[in-house]
Amino acid sequence: MDGLLNLDQNKIHEIVVSMSGELIEREEGIEVESHYIRDRNVLLTRAEFSSLYVDYYLHLADLHLKYAPELDQLFKDLLAALILHGASRPWNEKYAWTLNFQEPRANLFVTGDNMSGIVVGTIFTDNVKESDSNLMFAEVIRGNHPKRRSVIDFNGTQLFPAVEAFYRQSEQRICRYFQVDDEEFWFLSAQPDCDEDWLLALEVDDLEKLEQNEELSLLEKRKVRWDCGCNESHMYEVLLPAFQQDGDVLFQGEESLKMQCPRCGMFYVITREGIEAFAQERAGQA
Repeated sequence: MDGLLNLDQNKIHEIVVSMSGELIEREEGIEVESHYIRDRNVLLTRAEFSSLYVDYYLHLADLHLKYAPELDQLFKDLLAALILHGASRPWNEKYAWTLNFQEPRANLFVTGDNMSGIVVGTIFTDNVKESDSNLMFAEVIRGNHPKRRSVIDFNGTQLFPAVEAFYRQSEQRICRYFQVDDEEFWFLSAQPDCDEDWLLALEVDDLEKLEQNEELSLLEKRKVRWDCGCNESHMYEVLLPAFQQDGDVLFQGEESLKMQCPRCGMFYVITREGIEAFAQERAGQA
């Protein structure tokens, strides 16, 4: 019987499946628009997420998963929040957020890469650490710079207010999220010399006439799609150090084990024979 390898959730952010890192033209995915609101010094990013949510549900079908409605909605909101945040950031950034909710008890993880235009994530409901408050962990890597990490605590079970609290505490600036249609979301973030009173006073009804009342300049359009990029070879790469240290402990007497991708939740069957061949190939390349 195959053993199931459970990865330490505290190491999720440390296990990053490699991406191409190349800026390429993309036809697939949703389109995210960025506009600069002149005189208000506010950046607006917006997108309609229907097709990306379809890809997310197809992924869940592949895993034979169905989350409770409350968790499902939180995760979809988190996808929207991260994508709009990412579209407001430089092209050479990779980022990952984990939100630890105490009620419902779950860790929601999402990660994105602006260069490859992909986003992916998963929900963890087993062995979730109990805490006095909800926590948000945010990591970002820009180019070749060292990884930066922020941690905040927040109250409540609403996703967008949690990210807005993160901006106030970690980014030291204001942001606002709005749902303007069933699956369309807008994100407005303060830039230097922002008209903060105007931004804080905005209501969703004001957005209907935003383009009439304010001067918007289109900055760019980006494509973002649901994709992990994980494969068996990447799983071998993650497990190789543990195998080289003590393969018997890793496989626990079995000839194979199941490993779950920490980014998307996909399962892979890893055989001892396969990882031995991978290790020999790596040694030959050294």
